[in-house]
Amino acid sequence: MENLIFSLNAAMPVFLLMLLGMVFKKAGWIDGHFAAEMNRFVFLVPLPVLVFRDLATVDFSEVWDGRFVIFCFTATILSILISAFISRFLGDRSLRGEFIQASYRSSAALLGIAFIQNIYGSSGLAPLMIIGSVPLYNIMAVIILSLSGPEEGGIDRKILKQTAKGILRNPIILGIIVGIVWSVFQIPMPQILGKTLENIAAMATPMGLIAMGAAFDIRAASEKVGPAALAGIIKLIGFCALFLPAAIYLGFRREELVAILVMLGSATTVSCYVMAKNMGHEGVLTSSIVMLTTLCSSFTLTFWLFILKSLGML
Repeated sequence: MENLIFSLNAAMPVFLLMLLGMVFKKAGWIDGHFAAEMNRFVFLVPLPVLVFRDLATVDFSEVWDGRFVIFCFTATILSILISAFISRFLGDRSLRGEFIQASYRSSAALLGIAFIQNIYGSSGLAPLMIIGSVPLYNIMAVIILSLSGPEEGGIDRKILKQTAKGILRNPIILGIIVGIVWSVFQIPMPQILGKTLENIAAMATPMGLIAMGAAFDIRAASEKVGPAALAGIIKLIGFCALFLPAAIYLGFRREELVAILVMLGSATTVSCYVMAKNMGHEGVLTSSIVMLTTLCSSFTLTFWLFILKSLGML
């Protein structure tokens, strides 16, 4: 019972904030445009400030874990290959690119930080998980969607170049880089600046989760039910069942395991839909997977946290 209560305490506050966003939208207090702007603001300001503050105020030489970053990178590569292999069994070839991308890409930044912060009080190793997975998410998504587009015209080098530039300009990546530099050179953090950053960072989790909830459209989850359900099973259960035992075997524990869990088994990120549409895909399957995994991840992530806690890994 104690382990179940721990898991519920870790997962439910995260999803209750998303539910609150849905309630606000239903009440007419938040519309789709406002939710999108909230999401954009969280991505541009509070999340980068949060990862910067957490890195800048610790000794980076003690925080850095090369094994952990390599594991996140390797697990992401293998997840992509597995998704690509399974996609070959889809009858409709035009759905394969969307299926692959939505099966492996997670809401790693927001949900990863939210979960670790909720359990341990800081972003923990979420920044290192982001380094190991998020740039790869984006680059591979461009390649996959280009090769599997309706016209299959090959890799769009222009979009690939824009994506590479976008990664280098990604506010969260920049926050991580600046935080690392600040920590390595041991630059003092004045109390006034530290308190200001703390107040800004405090907005990241609640505002981001409310915006995610407000953007949820349950009707979209009813489209392309078969392929979406298959992708959801792979995303929320399959990868966790495959890679979490490997992570435990390699000695990862506590914040490391929670970050790996969210990287592998959290809901598909909304940016998948945006990228699929911008690259000529229909987007219906992607939106269905996003909605379905968002709805179901509240149960699956609680389940995985319960298992890890029962095994004494958290």
